Amino acid sequence: MNPVHGTWEPRPAARWEDAFLSGNGRHGILVFGDPDDDRVVVTHHTLVRPNGGEHARPPELAAELPALQDRLLAGDLTAAESFTDGRPLQWVQPFHPAFQLRLRAASPPPEPHDHRRTVDFTTGEITARRADRTGQVFVSRADDVIVHRVTAPDLHLSLDHRLPGAPADLAVGHGAVRIPEGALLTLRARYPASERGYTGVTLAVVTGGSTELALPGVRITGAASVLLLTRVRRHTGDLDLTAERRALAALPHSYDTLLARHLALHRTAYTRVTLDLHADPAERALPGSELLKRPDSPALLERLFAAGRYHLLSSSGLNPPRLTGLWTGDWDTAWSGAFTHDANLNLQTASATAAALPEVTAALAGLIHRQRDDWRENARAVFGARGMVAPAHSDGESGLSYHFSREYPLHLWTAGADWLLKPLVDHDEAHGVRDPRTAAALAEVARFYEDFLTRTDAGGRLVVVPSYSPENRPANGSWGALDAAMDLSAARHALRTAADRHPGPDADRWRALADRLPPHRINADGALAEWARPGLDDTYDHRHLSHLYGVWPLDEITPYDTPRLAAAAHRALALRGAENDSAHGHLHHALIAARLLDGPRVGHALAAVLDGDFFHASLMSAHYPHRHVYNADAAHTLPAVLIEALIHSTPERLVLLPAVPAALPAGELRGVRTRFGAQADLFWGPRGLRAVLRPTRTVRVDVRTPDGEARALDLVAGAEHVLTAGTWHLPPPMEGTPWHHTHGPGSPRP
Repeated sequence: MNPVHGTWEPRPAARWEDAFLSGNGRHGILVFGDPDDDRVVVTHHTLVRPNGGEHARPPELAAELPALQDRLLAGDLTAAESFTDGRPLQWVQPFHPAFQLRLRAASPPPEPHDHRRTVDFTTGEITARRADRTGQVFVSRADDVIVHRVTAPDLHLSLDHRLPGAPADLAVGHGAVRIPEGALLTLRARYPASERGYTGVTLAVVTGGSTELALPGVRITGAASVLLLTRVRRHTGDLDLTAERRALAALPHSYDTLLARHLALHRTAYTRVTLDLHADPAERALPGSELLKRPDSPALLERLFAAGRYHLLSSSGLNPPRLTGLWTGDWDTAWSGAFTHDANLNLQTASATAAALPEVTAALAGLIHRQRDDWRENARAVFGARGMVAPAHSDGESGLSYHFSREYPLHLWTAGADWLLKPLVDHDEAHGVRDPRTAAALAEVARFYEDFLTRTDAGGRLVVVPSYSPENRPANGSWGALDAAMDLSAARHALRTAADRHPGPDADRWRALADRLPPHRINADGALAEWARPGLDDTYDHRHLSHLYGVWPLDEITPYDTPRLAAAAHRALALRGAENDSAHGHLHHALIAARLLDGPRVGHALAAVLDGDFFHASLMSAHYPHRHVYNADAAHTLPAVLIEALIHSTPERLVLLPAVPAALPAGELRGVRTRFGAQADLFWGPRGLRAVLRPTRTVRVDVRTPDGEARALDLVAGAEHVLTAGTWHLPPPMEGTPWHHTHGPGSPRP
């Protein structure tokens, strides 16, 4: 295992949070890695527990909307607090684990010092090895099956539903039968007071030895090896176990064959982008738990970057990652383990385009397009409008907006659809194609704004009313307000982007509507105001940075095109507090700082996470410091932060080393994708920088290097372009030119 592209520990995991992870975007596993009593917790993206959310609908409030708008426009700042149908807070259906596969060895263990468990990011394999036995397991992207090979000759196998928080009244049935291949184990579970449930099936293919029933599992004696193939299915009513057995039996009963089929998909995706910070080989060799004690180590950033891309890829398939990715070992998952759309999912998928993971973008697109009917229902029920409004939370089944309360009036939030669609727009730009589904979705968002943006102020400007800035409120007002900066930016972006993809009368109307929205406001502190409406004061100490949406992920506010607004945004960022020290707040801060060319601020935000004990030994992260509340935000967002600090692109611009923190003095970033259609390799250090561009289309871009000057660069499809700055010049640049570019065979490692 390459020490940069994997991690290891010298002992089994004692907590499920430290278990190593693998997944294929549908099935996930958490592996404790004890050769004597291994536990493999099985998860699946579809496993959400009925809690009433499956029947919930959005509130029918459209008829009351004009009266609410009148009150807010008249200065009643608390009017939105009563804009509800009186229901209590309803959480979305909570994500939960299925069961654990238990593998208990019969023979006593040798001395414990020879234990080693590893996860190889390039393959997705988790291995637990000791002198006398080995277990290897991965989740196949090709065959959607958990594949486990064990060499211990004597084992007891069982499927065990007893995990933390499992409902006492969960109806569970176990089954085990001997078959010619070895044995078939099943676990059926039905949710309390529901016809819905799930079934786990494990086919044990036993080579040599004997197999006997030892209910609720089987005992294997004298085997040369055991191959386990496991799947879980969510269903209503009974599952056809005969069909499931046949499907598993039809797979190759060879670990190596199944692995080879999986690698064609997983390894290809994982290896597209790599980060090398020239770290100390001795530090690279450390176990992850020891490396985490060295927050200033380049080796730690290398490993967290690699682990972040690995976990993001592994949790993306049927769906993008949840708050916990694809993993949990506890039925009481924080915040229901939902897809949270007002920051968390958006941050986790931030690197999808640049980090060359179209698998993540495809998973996000799948979630969006499956829920568009529900988004239409949200627009109709709450706003009386055509088009679509995304909810703030989803369980993956429903996209209806029913999770809201007085303190969190999330049903008022209208910017979510634009934020969720933004990575799909970036993907289209990077690949030079336009997905018609994305264009159609943008058109529906634009139609919503046509119907919703009808109220004006005394000067004839449109007013976004009601307006909500997640999850904050004005210091002198209430949660439902007017003209939140995020809503303004999202509406402008959605209308103009939809117009670009739908030329004609619709486009003319949408652009005209966007032009009538009010500009951003700069407050008395010189900061970009969170609410553009005069008279609404900012609340600075908050984990969300919704008002800086125009800086990141949009390019509405930049130091190059809108320097006055960029300076105000930078002031707003400097005034923002960390509130409760949530990981997503720190890294959201870093992403915005990178766009505003503030390397020290990027470094400070990174240090807050690296010094704050946010990462488990699994290299999955927590929501709060000291590993409190298992959560994927930091793990999945960190690669995006490092990429944004080193390279940023738009369809017309390339920015090299925009905000390099002191933690990244030198290194190589290879394989990054730009939004103008080129693959980029970047090399930087004390001698300067070198960038190698391999464009797939011919385009002119504005190039910016650390000196801040702009140069036009004409890229030719299929021709390699090399940019250099500092002392890496061949030949030396002309006087007064801080950088130059050449067409050539590429660049050697500096």
